[in-house]
Amino acid sequence: MLDAFWRDFKPKAGEVMDQKPSEITQSLDEFLAPWLYPPRKDGTDPRQCPQCGKGQLSLRGGKFGAFVACSNYPDCKYTQKFGQGGDQAQGEGPQELGDGIMLKTGRFGPYVERGEKRASIPKDVPLEDVTAGVAERLLSLPREIGPHPESGKPITASIGRYGPYLAHDGKYAKLGSTAEVFETGMNAAVAKLADAASGGGRQRSASREPIAVLGQHPNGKDVKVMAGRYGPYVSDGTTHATLPKGADPKAVALDEAVRLIDEKAAKGPAKKGGRRGARRSSR
Repeated sequence: MLDAFWRDFKPKAGEVMDQKPSEITQSLDEFLAPWLYPPRKDGTDPRQCPQCGKGQLSLRGGKFGAFVACSNYPDCKYTQKFGQGGDQAQGEGPQELGDGIMLKTGRFGPYVERGEKRASIPKDVPLEDVTAGVAERLLSLPREIGPHPESGKPITASIGRYGPYLAHDGKYAKLGSTAEVFETGMNAAVAKLADAASGGGRQRSASREPIAVLGQHPNGKDVKVMAGRYGPYVSDGTTHATLPKGADPKAVALDEAVRLIDEKAAKGPAKKGGRRGARRSSR
């Protein structure tokens, strides 16, 4: 039985091994076309890009798996998840909200984008409620409430990895909802910050809010500037790279942060147990 299987399998495997990755992707695109590009209700070409209307959709291979993209890239950046075709894909593609703002869906959920600025849609904001006005407010964050009456330093409200929060002079306090980010006044902000400061260890998790969110790394993860025990650093959530000595953490550019993260990732994890090994070898 195995001999019969191998006789048929071996020649086919050899044919595949001789092909280039692009040729394999093209063959898969043709084979899966009825599934990837099912007929649309309006009768239009199912391979026509629903965003620019000029390019043709085709299967691509990326770092995180297969996806469908427009042939007009980089002029048109339309993509759709693998397996979402026809009217379903058309309905979930980028939507223009107005004022140059686009509503898109990425690897980590929906977000709004205008130019180089992006903002994730909070979980407590229904997608159908995201208008140009709502998007404008999200893109404008952090919101400055005003100077603290005691320190004179600004109090800001924003949305981070762990939800909405207040920030003042390196200290943080959680907010209960996205609405509070835009509605909290000075009196409430001062009280919440004071409560958080007296909360002891509970403040520790809130103090992990970023100094700045710079944008997305090419790997799709958010790049943030964080305050660390040994100084500020940039991180994509997996790799942490310390900023050069004297660098202003509030003035770091996305390109520079990506470079530092990539260089740190290329070095691999730090070796552990060096001293212990040295002691053992000296015995």
